[in-house]
Amino acid sequence: MSIKSRANSQDETDFSTEPDENLIVERIYKAVMEQRLAPNTKLSEARLCETFGVGRMRVRRALLLLSSQGIIELHSNRGAYVACPDKAEANDVFAARMLIEPPLVRQLAEGPNEVSLALLTDHIALEDSARARNERTEIIRLSGEFHTKLAQATGNKFVSRMMRELVTRTSLIVGLFGSSENASCPDDEHSRILQAIQSRDPEQAETLLIAHLNHIQSGLNMDVRQQPQDDLATILGQSLR
Repeated sequence: MSIKSRANSQDETDFSTEPDENLIVERIYKAVMEQRLAPNTKLSEARLCETFGVGRMRVRRALLLLSSQGIIELHSNRGAYVACPDKAEANDVFAARMLIEPPLVRQLAEGPNEVSLALLTDHIALEDSARARNERTEIIRLSGEFHTKLAQATGNKFVSRMMRELVTRTSLIVGLFGSSENASCPDDEHSRILQAIQSRDPEQAETLLIAHLNHIQSGLNMDVRQQPQDDLATILGQSLR
């Protein structure tokens, strides 16, 4: 074995028993979506290594993936932080969603197929179940995920990717400027959008989606900010081993 190979082997000791970076990415992504991980929270490499029970190289690859998705920001000589959108970016995110989502649901309502309807119906059932159990963090996560499911139902992978990033940024914005009362989407609005799609009513689906996005944005208070947190082990859970 070459010196370089031995060095690499020593740097990532027995990673066969460790979670890969995609699992770390999903755990952090979920914490952001559930608004348990506040914007501008520092993601210390050392703390993440300890929390997930992995080496630094695995954590660094996970942070690079999260950065490419716009979930975190990497600052030279300062480290990684959960992305912290400002007021201008918040307005831009909602403007982008207004450009993408209304025609998206119109398209779905014009020709819904059984697979798309089943995907959305099953998701609404999950939302209803979480509300019945009063599981707040699950309600928040599922509320955002409904919008990614709408994109997924179109079958367009590029739209799905864009919506995942926009929904994540929206979650950060709501986490930063929202309150506990408006952290999730209103109870019946997703069901009404789905009903319009099922009824093949493009205009109603589009109208409801626009009203829904306006409802979310109007509930934000741009003068209030959630404070960063530092207890990563509690927020992200213990080691994935």
